[in-house]
Amino acid sequence: MSKFNFAKYKKGIIRIEVQSITPEKFINLLWKNNVYVKNIKKINITTISMDVNLKDYEKIKDISKKTSTKIKIVDRKGISFFMIKTRKRKTLIGGIIIFAGIIYFLSTFIWSIDITTEKNITPFELRNQLKDLGITAGINKRKINVYELEEKIVKENEDIMWARARVEGSRLNINIAERQEPPKFKNDDGPCDIIAKKDGEVVRVYTTAGTAIVKKGDIVKKGDILVKGEQGKEENVYTVHAEANVIAKTFYERIKEISTKKVERKRTGRQQKSIYLNVLGKNICLKKAKNNFKNYDKIVVDKSLIKQEIYYEVEEKTKILDKNSVIQDTAEELSSDIIVKLDKSVKIVDKILDVEPVGEKYRVRIVLVVEENIAQAQKREMDNEESNPT
Repeated sequence: MSKFNFAKYKKGIIRIEVQSITPEKFINLLWKNNVYVKNIKKINITTISMDVNLKDYEKIKDISKKTSTKIKIVDRKGISFFMIKTRKRKTLIGGIIIFAGIIYFLSTFIWSIDITTEKNITPFELRNQLKDLGITAGINKRKINVYELEEKIVKENEDIMWARARVEGSRLNINIAERQEPPKFKNDDGPCDIIAKKDGEVVRVYTTAGTAIVKKGDIVKKGDILVKGEQGKEENVYTVHAEANVIAKTFYERIKEISTKKVERKRTGRQQKSIYLNVLGKNICLKKAKNNFKNYDKIVVDKSLIKQEIYYEVEEKTKILDKNSVIQDTAEELSSDIIVKLDKSVKIVDKILDVEPVGEKYRVRIVLVVEENIAQAQKREMDNEESNPT
């Protein structure tokens, strides 16, 4: 068997027990031969223990033979011994490395697709749409651009108003908002005008009854008459029940102040406890906690007769968040808040994002420009000549 080369491992430390009639002489010889010794402890008159470098073990053995000293290794530590142990376990180490490599490789793929829908569109229908787009379980994450995927989902399905796709670990999460049917108002056969139910810029006017008094490009205010409940020419004008769709650009705005600083609370492990005895609805204190924590969480445990108040010390740390990520997430949150309240017939044509610093915070303003029908029927008041013809 080949002799083990201790000199290769310079940082290994061993603890040895030395039995000698004159242990002090043995230690002096070690020092004389430049053997570094530390943590010397006397066990009895003839026995001492000490820490030495693994690389000096051969020198120590030679000195022990010359002085008839018995040496026993009682402990070992250091990376050198780990290397010695693993010399015969190369297959195990190689297996661990290969396993870690396989796990990393598999983590670069999407293995499940979670779809959240509302009432009318089923996850199965959307999953088939994703298959047509080439998105299936097992696809590489690099092949997925979530923003392009969102646009394609909305473009391919008219019933979807808004979609959000995000990759989280090995999952692709997709949430959609469906278009809602506009409320139907009760038809009245009596004369009426069509007025604007909100401010906007007229894009198109479709009239089936009545006379339009606005055209493309006109700016109208809420309550303005868009279509008069009249038809005919000059003296042959008569009132009708106006019916029309007036498509206009309208604006929906949301504003929120955000901070790039986030306070994280973490329990330190320290706690204090108060114990009470509940007798006939009254609390008798058995142990009072000295709550000297600056920040803490209070938990009340009420078990029949015994009641406890536990105070957990909490450490607060301020974390600086990425400004762009916070702004983007806030913009999506505000957009979603607007979109879920819109009718199915509404078409989103533009999104305006405005960010303004306000002290240490930022004011995020999102404006959605949409095209929608702003027509609303309003009963027309007939003058005396119309109501009482001569």
